[in-house]
Amino acid sequence: VQLQASGGGLVRPGSSLRLSCATSGFEMDRYAIAWFRQIPGKGREGVSCRSRRDGSIYYSDAVKGRFTISGDNARSAIFLQMDNLKLEDAAVYYCLAAKGLWAVITGATDYWGQGTQVTVSS
Repeated sequence: VQLQASGGGLVRPGSSLRLSCATSGFEMDRYAIAWFRQIPGKGREGVSCRSRRDGSIYYSDAVKGRFTISGDNARSAIFLQMDNLKLEDAAVYYCLAAKGLWAVITGATDYWGQGTQVTVSS
């Protein structure tokens, strides 16, 4: 199982970015998927996840209404559309996958991609 995130960059507050995560080695529709982030000086925190069972989607309060998680099984890719970015969204973002929803909610999975840096600065 491999995941590789990309799409980070330097943007101004209010801008948008779309993160991508290329996956291989597993069938996406059989896995829950998620995005985490790590803000400098803080631990990793969950941003959004999607259940494999019924496709239910969850967002942290910090990003609800601004971020959208999606997956394209045919392209084996996971996406995170981030709109109206704020200074506090600056972080390294990680994609992850697991068979269980709880595993992606807590980050308790071995299947993590390397991070992609998002910098928000005015």
